[in-house]
Amino acid sequence: MGFLDVLLGRSKPVRPDLDRLFGVPGAALTLQAGTGFEPTGAGAVCFAGVEGGAFARVRQDVRDLLDADTGRGGVPVEFREDEYGYTWLLARHPADDTAALVNDLHAVNTLLQDAGFGPHLLCSLIGFRHPADGRALALVYLYKRGTFYPFAPLPGGAEKRDNALELQVRALLADDLRMEADLGRWFPVWGAPGPAGTDG
Repeated sequence: MGFLDVLLGRSKPVRPDLDRLFGVPGAALTLQAGTGFEPTGAGAVCFAGVEGGAFARVRQDVRDLLDADTGRGGVPVEFREDEYGYTWLLARHPADDTAALVNDLHAVNTLLQDAGFGPHLLCSLIGFRHPADGRALALVYLYKRGTFYPFAPLPGGAEKRDNALELQVRALLADDLRMEADLGRWFPVWGAPGPAGTDG
């Protein structure tokens, strides 16, 4: 970063550290012990819609990569588009194998990044659910920030969040994950498939 960048308040983008995703299995244990929320085995990667043959090839590469892993208990990967035009790649594993799910999400992010689609990557989600009342929770990894935040939709489909729970989870996981300090970046992910529990 040059002198003018400092003077004008510009900052150089930081290359995302995808290896931070590997902290999620440990954080899942902390989360379960502290709140009772358990992994669902569902995770997703969100990216902005991209057209063209190159992206179609990468999409096939992603499908081949994850579908080849079905022998470990996973299921074929799903692609969905939400009402805002974002593409979601949904992966599932047994609920007790968060490490395998994280490996899949890391592999997808890495594949897209290495293929030049890093700027289109938005976030990754890992889903949790409370066994007593079915409440949903997602840990959201912001690709461009290299940070996590909790997203806790309230049941009922009214697009309201459990802010108290989100703050509780942030404090609980502060030693496990790099949590996003700017609450303004805790974007709601309504309509995210599977992990956030907003689409059933």
